Amino acid sequence: MAATASPAASGMDGKPRTSPKSVKFLFGGLAGMGATVFVQPLDLVKNRMQLSGEGAKTREYKTSFHALTSILKAEGLRGIYTGYWGLRLGSRLWVGSSRPRPDVLTPLLLRLSAGLLRQATYTTTRLGIYTVLFERLTGADGTPPGFLLKALIGMTAGATGAFVGTPAEVALIRMTADGRLPADQRRGYKNVFNALIRITREEGVPTLWRGCIPTMARAVVVNAAQLASYSQSKQFLLDSGYFSDNILCHFCASMISGLVTTAASMPVDIAKTRIQNMRMIDGKPEYKNGLDVLFKVVRYEGFFSLWKGFTPYYARLGPHTVLTFIFLEQMNKAYKRLFLSG
Repeated sequence: MAATASPAASGMDGKPRTSPKSVKFLFGGLAGMGATVFVQPLDLVKNRMQLSGEGAKTREYKTSFHALTSILKAEGLRGIYTGYWGLRLGSRLWVGSSRPRPDVLTPLLLRLSAGLLRQATYTTTRLGIYTVLFERLTGADGTPPGFLLKALIGMTAGATGAFVGTPAEVALIRMTADGRLPADQRRGYKNVFNALIRITREEGVPTLWRGCIPTMARAVVVNAAQLASYSQSKQFLLDSGYFSDNILCHFCASMISGLVTTAASMPVDIAKTRIQNMRMIDGKPEYKNGLDVLFKVVRYEGFFSLWKGFTPYYARLGPHTVLTFIFLEQMNKAYKRLFLSG
C-alpha cells in the first residue's frame, strides 16, 4: 500500500498524511465525552463503593448491585446521573417526578456535567498527546513503536491530561458523593461550574488541584496500561490473522485493555477518590497523602478493599475504553476518507 500511495496521501518524510494536531485533540475529547454518556452511572456506583466504609464505619453497600439499587431507591433515576447532568429549574430541582413541572419548563437550563467537563479536559489532552507522539515515533515504513515506548508515551500523555483535568475531577467526585451525606452536610453544588466557583471561593484555588499527585499517579498507571495494552492487543489480534482492522477487533482489544487497566489502577484510584472527597476535621485533613489513604484502608478495611468496587470499575472502564477507542477510530477513519483520501 505504501508503495502505491499518491504524493497527496504522503508527507514530505514519506509517512502517510494524517490529521492536524488540533483535530487529533478534538477527536480525543469527543470520543471520551461520547463514551461518558453511556457509563456515568457506573462511575457513580464505583465512587460510592470506594467511599463506603470510610473511617472504619460499617459499609453502606454490600455489593455493586446493592449500591445501585440503594441509590435508585433513595435518589431516583436522576440520582445515578449526579455529577453528569446538572439540571436546574430556576430555583427548584426536579422533585417527585421524572418530568419537569409545566410551570418551570421555560427556565430549564441544561448544564454541562462534571463528567463531560472532565472528558473535555483530561481525555482531550491525553489522547491528543498520545496520538501525536505515537505518530511521531512511528517509523517511516509504518513500523509502530515498541511496547515499552508505547507505555512511556501513555504515561506522559496521562500525567499531562490528569493535571489539566484535576479541577473537573474534584468537582465530579464531590458531586457524585453528595447523595450519601446527611442533608445538613451536603455541599449542594448546582452544576459543575457552580462547584468550581464555590470551591475556589470557599476553599481557595489550590483546592481545585487537591489530590493532583495521586490523580497523576493513577493516570500514569491507567494510561501506561490502557493505551499501551490497547495498542499491543490490537496489534496482536491483527497479526493473528483472525481479525481485520474493524469494530470487532477494536472491541476485543478494548476489553482486554480494560481488564488490565482495572487490576493495575484501582489501589491508586481509591486513594485519589478519598483525598478529593475528604473534609477538614478540627482544622486538619482526614488524610496526609495517598500512602496514608492506602495504609488506613488496608488497616481498617482489609487488603482486598483496595479493589473495592472492582465490578463497577471494570463495568465502567471496559465499555468506556471500548466506546472511546471505537469512536476515536471511526472519527479518524471518516476524516481520512473525507479529507486525506485524495
